[in-house]
Amino acid sequence: MPQVLTLVSHLLCPYVQRAAIALHEKNVPFERVVIDLANKPQWFLDISPLGKVPLLKVQQPGGTEAVLFESNVICEYLEETQPGARLHPEDPLARAQHRAWMEFGSAILADLWGYETTQDAAVFAQKREALAAKFARVEAALGQGPYFAGETFSLVDAVFAPVFRYFEVFDAISDSHLFDALPKVNAWRHALSARPSVRAAVVPEYPQHLMDFLKKHQAHLLTLAA
Repeated sequence: MPQVLTLVSHLLCPYVQRAAIALHEKNVPFERVVIDLANKPQWFLDISPLGKVPLLKVQQPGGTEAVLFESNVICEYLEETQPGARLHPEDPLARAQHRAWMEFGSAILADLWGYETTQDAAVFAQKREALAAKFARVEAALGQGPYFAGETFSLVDAVFAPVFRYFEVFDAISDSHLFDALPKVNAWRHALSARPSVRAAVVPEYPQHLMDFLKKHQAHLLTLAA
């Protein structure tokens, strides 16, 4: 009997999207439970050591349930246990390099948080500069595409797809021009945007949810609208 998997989620969380993309790539059935991180239910706090999403609830034989936390841990577990497409290289060195770039994707998300939530123009400019420097590093690491590892979709792609999704909304407000001089990154983000697993990782209303989030934070980004 196959394991029953439940992904505890939030509508905007990019870390949740990583796990959802991996599940879709492997064509693994799963249930999705969405919570409000501003009003975390007690059952969630009881099973989430860090109080963060995603969580992956894994139904065990005999009815017991295990809970995994941290998105990269969940993705690694899915890679090791589930059938379907392989999302890591077979070569140990290449696999380690991919894991390192997954961590780099998390570092980009840390800058993105400030970029999207700050009300301060100077902080916004600093975060934009930090993002530009990091994306330039990514440009230097990319090959011919369309994905990070060429023709093969990998967990690195699953990590970066939610990063690039932000800019579909941000650049509709005011073009950041972050990708103008980065042709490989620009091509990569468009390839990821068209990927079915990436599109399925969020609800159709994602852009509006993100806009509502920006308004709630009175983000400086909104003041740049033409």
